[in-house]
Amino acid sequence: MEQIPLPSHIHYELLLQLLERKTVSATNSQPVVREQVRQLIVTLRKALAQQKQIETLCEQAGLKYEYRWSLNSDNLDSRSPL
Repeated sequence: MEQIPLPSHIHYELLLQLLERKTVSATNSQPVVREQVRQLIVTLRKALAQQKQIETLCEQAGLKYEYRWSLNSDNLDSRSPL
């Protein structure tokens, strides 16, 4: 069976760091934009949590998955149940 491709966790972390460290402070004078950025941060955190749930379900079902770094990369970091 083919491995299930999932985004690498680092993708979420990079986006969150950018938004939290740079974008939030750059939008101090724009409350509407700043609120949208905060909502985006919450959404990304939820997405990462959902992905971790998918990983857990795959492990419980004995399905292999792999983290993808891009659409063009080969298997760089594969995970499977022990």
